[in-house]
Amino acid sequence: MKYLTEYRDAEEVNKHINLIKKTVTKNWSIMEVCGGQTHALVKNGIIDMLPEEITMIHGPGCPVCVTPLHLIDKAVYLAQQDNMILCSYGDMLRVPGSEKSMLQAKAEGADVRILYSPLEALNIAKENPDKEVVFFAVGFETTAPANALSVIQAYNAGIKNYSILPSHVLVPPAIEAVLEDVDSHIDGFLAAGHVCTIMGNFEYYPLVEKYKVPIVVTGFEPLDIVQGILMVVKQLEQGKTEVENQYARIVKEEGNLQAQATIFEVFEVTDRLWRGMEIIPMSGYGVKEKYANFDATKKFNISIHEVEENEECIAGEIMKGIKKPGECLHFGKKCTPTFPLGAPMVSSEGVCAAYFHYSVLAM
Repeated sequence: MKYLTEYRDAEEVNKHINLIKKTVTKNWSIMEVCGGQTHALVKNGIIDMLPEEITMIHGPGCPVCVTPLHLIDKAVYLAQQDNMILCSYGDMLRVPGSEKSMLQAKAEGADVRILYSPLEALNIAKENPDKEVVFFAVGFETTAPANALSVIQAYNAGIKNYSILPSHVLVPPAIEAVLEDVDSHIDGFLAAGHVCTIMGNFEYYPLVEKYKVPIVVTGFEPLDIVQGILMVVKQLEQGKTEVENQYARIVKEEGNLQAQATIFEVFEVTDRLWRGMEIIPMSGYGVKEKYANFDATKKFNISIHEVEENEECIAGEIMKGIKKPGECLHFGKKCTPTFPLGAPMVSSEGVCAAYFHYSVLAM
């Protein structure tokens, strides 16, 4: 398949690894922001093929992982209400809340359904007018257009038994929060290509200008990853700090303008609490007042407040790149995908899950 198989070519990957080895002369720390890129690094053994001068730091780019406890608790609360159907992406079900996960609520009889799209949830609402249907709208900018579109369609069709529980986070403010953290020492970034497919590259220029770090928009296949790393290394070795686009076959400078218009019809930028990372200013999407009846928190007057994280879980330090899974005392022991202490062990984009399934740490 064009644009896929050629980016999984082992010979080409090895060529780029060798180019990285020939180019690098100093020690550099590079953060891949997206959890999908983390899984590509670990699953394909790239992280072990890189020269010792390159340290890959795993970033907070897993929307399931950064969803705070009180939002999980809100989802569980909604699931347990009478005449309620709670819909969610599958990764969310096993993420622990303060008392239980959505999977546990489902086991206790709640009508919790795994879906691939909010538009499926909207159809369920149409088919079940006697029930309330809530979609747990989790994701970065990538999933925001579809979630917004479901609200617009419900609004236009006069469907009153559908709403979303919004849990959207934004990548550029997270990068800035990492750069501002005194314990983080990042020399360059691989930015998430799917986010830039929607939003374009323009949000990264101010970050590069302010913090003097290179940012390379990168895809998710093995060759994408090593090309992105090589581009960052070349900039660092040459003393450059620029925004570059490795994922040009997909990402355009301006992004997808129609998708952006859909997002900003429904959502507005707000402050947002990130699990393990405290509140990051202007780092999330909230539902605009026009569509308040489709915001489950407002519609059902949910007043669940923030709760303390599990003290045994170091997810915050891991997602900020300060520590890696092997530095957690409970990794693979008390914390496993079946019985997780925190979200990074559950999600298909979680750092701990990547190391558990593909790294020698779990052997």
